[in-house]
Amino acid sequence: MAANFWNSSHYKQLLDPEEVDVVHDLDKERGISIDDFKLIKFHMSNHIMKLAQHIKVRQRVVATAITYMRRVYIRKSMVEFEPRLVALTCLYLASKAEESIVQARNLVFYIKRLYPDEYNKYELKDILGMEMKVLEALDYYLVVFHPYRSLSEFLQDAALNDVNMNQITWGIVNDTYKMDLILVHPPYRIALACIYIASVHREKDITAWFEDLHEDMNLVKNIAMEILDFYENYRTITEEKVNSAFSKLALKP
Repeated sequence: MAANFWNSSHYKQLLDPEEVDVVHDLDKERGISIDDFKLIKFHMSNHIMKLAQHIKVRQRVVATAITYMRRVYIRKSMVEFEPRLVALTCLYLASKAEESIVQARNLVFYIKRLYPDEYNKYELKDILGMEMKVLEALDYYLVVFHPYRSLSEFLQDAALNDVNMNQITWGIVNDTYKMDLILVHPPYRIALACIYIASVHREKDITAWFEDLHEDMNLVKNIAMEILDFYENYRTITEEKVNSAFSKLALKP
């Protein structure tokens, strides 16, 4: 991992898991449970990913947008900060922060085509109005480090940079943004956990390589278990559960 990560605002903002899974009082008053909280963030992460495919931005922009969205809800309730508008605004803000600027009006155009029932009421002024609120919620800290760079370096160093391993590991890293891992763990360690999962899946023995890293493998394996648990729980997510969570916020999903 690049040395400047350890001096960054991202490193200083890493949280303990129990600090991430906290439902705000206003949301509790609406009956939002911790499972609802996670489900709504998961749902909005998918919205960001799908919208990004249509406006054709880099994966780094998507990852930054989702990180912003997840950081917002550490400090703000979903009642105060409507998830759909926050997700849209975070993608707009991330495109600027990552120097891959997307016009806000284009976001409005495409999101209404993708989800006409859900986003019909949002206009350009809503995104621009929410932008400052999101910036304030983020304390204006916009730098985000991601696992992708470390992943590429690790795969090359471990002589695992074939097409299949690249596809599998990058896919797993992308999936970690459907969780809160980026708020809790250093990005390089997330990359190692994804390599660990892929190596087991592909039956590649890289034990010696991991040992040479002198990394705490218990920490890496714990992250890997979180990812695998997510994949297992993902199967149980239904449209009915999503509808139920959003109905508590008085939003039509």
